[in-house]
Parts: sequence; C-alpha cells; structure tokens
Amino acid sequence: MEKVWGRDELPAPFVAPAGQRIGEIWFEPPPELDSLLVKFLFTSERLSVQVHPSDAQAREGEEGKEECWLILDADPGAEIAIGLRNAASEEQLRDAAIDGSIEHLLEWHEVQPGDFFYLPAGTIHAIGGGLSLVEIQQNSDTTFRLYDYGRPRELHLDRAIDVAQRAPYPSAMRQRISDSSQCLVDGPHFRLDRIIGAPDAAIRAAYDDALLALPIEGELRIGSSTLAAGACAYAPSIDEVDFAAAAITLLARPA
Repeated sequence: MEKVWGRDELPAPFVAPAGQRIGEIWFEPPPELDSLLVKFLFTSERLSVQVHPSDAQAREGEEGKEECWLILDADPGAEIAIGLRNAASEEQLRDAAIDGSIEHLLEWHEVQPGDFFYLPAGTIHAIGGGLSLVEIQQNSDTTFRLYDYGRPRELHLDRAIDVAQRAPYPSAMRQRISDSSQCLVDGPHFRLDRIIGAPDAAIRAAYDDALLALPIEGELRIGSSTLAAGACAYAPSIDEVDFAAAAITLLARPA
C-alpha cells in the first residue's frame, strides 16, 4: 500500500515498485483466522497521531483494535510516540490536537531493532520516520486521528478523545527481545511468540490449532511451500510447520 510517509526503497527482501512510496505490506487474513491482521510497515516520516477503540468502546460500524509492534530496523535516533508524558484533561488534549502542540505532550521513545511494544486499545500513538517494523493486530481499520501534521486527511477529535487513555504508557508493555524463544503477547485477543530455531514442547502445546507463521530469519516449510523472510502463511497447526531451516520465526494465533 502506498503512503505519503512510505519509502521508495525498502529493506530486503522487499522491493518497492518503481515510482511508488510503499508504507505497508498487508497479508490478507485467511478465513480460518480472520480476526488477525499482519503488516510490515516502512516509514520515512512521522505517521499521524491516532488512537483505536476497544471492542467495548466500538460503536455500530466500528471495530475494536489492539496491536503490537516489533522493531526490525531503525535509523539512528528513530522514535515512536506512545502515551502522554503526563496525564491530561480532555480539554488539554483537544486544544493540543488543534494547535499541533500534541507532539510535545506525547512520550517519544527512541527505539532500536528488537524493541517490542504492546498497545492496548485507547493508547495514543504515532510511529516516527526511519523505521521498519512488523505489526500484529486485531483485524480492524477503525482509527481515530488526533493530528496529522497538516496533511489533508480527516481528523476525528470527538471519537478520539472519547476512547483515549490520557495518561503515560505503562512501561511493562515494552520488552526487549532475548536470545531465546519468548512469548511476546498472551492477551485477550491474540498470542504472539518469537521462536529461535525449532519450538519447544510448551510452544507446541500452545499452538495445537490454526496459526500464522512469519519467518524473520531463515526459512520455513508448510506442506510443499517454502517461506523465506518477509512471508506470512497459514498453517492448520504447528505440526504442519517444518522448522529445520528456521532461525527466527514469529507465530501468532487468536486468543
């Protein structure tokens, strides 16, 4: 998908079509796992300041959205904004969104490859430039923009302020990847694991049903198909995935 904040040169193994600024690569969810959406994002400048509702907050025609980000590559000094530096009132948030000072209310986090963030619904956020990341989320496109740097796109101040958590981001939601396999999310909507090599018995037991598999380094085989880094594929169970040539893999499934 082309985006004004995308890139005309993408990191391997991706290639942007000539003359296009690609910001997102989406993987169409399979019918068996239609509650999950996987994307790769590539940024050259800041994305809008936005927020998503929870399932409980969503109105007719809306859908709740929680998401997480794993940073794959980052230019020196690259940042993402998550949460506010200090708690703010609805009036303060609205005024800051209107005059642009919301950028200074946000807590900007300098990031490196291997940083991981879980964003509950209601978390105010903005992705900065110079980043490549993988995003796993509820399959929803309900987004309320608070600020967009003067770009000619619609803002949604009333709904954004209705659902926003006007507070700092909990530090417990941020992790660093380790040198061993680890569960990154075991939440109300999905589970996500980062696997080094082949999964152990505990991981296999957690994925006895349909899942999505993303090779980050190395290759996977599912049936007759070989998947290299940058792919995402459906498997009916973890037993259908051959990890013999895998180095680092992400596995995801609904909760």
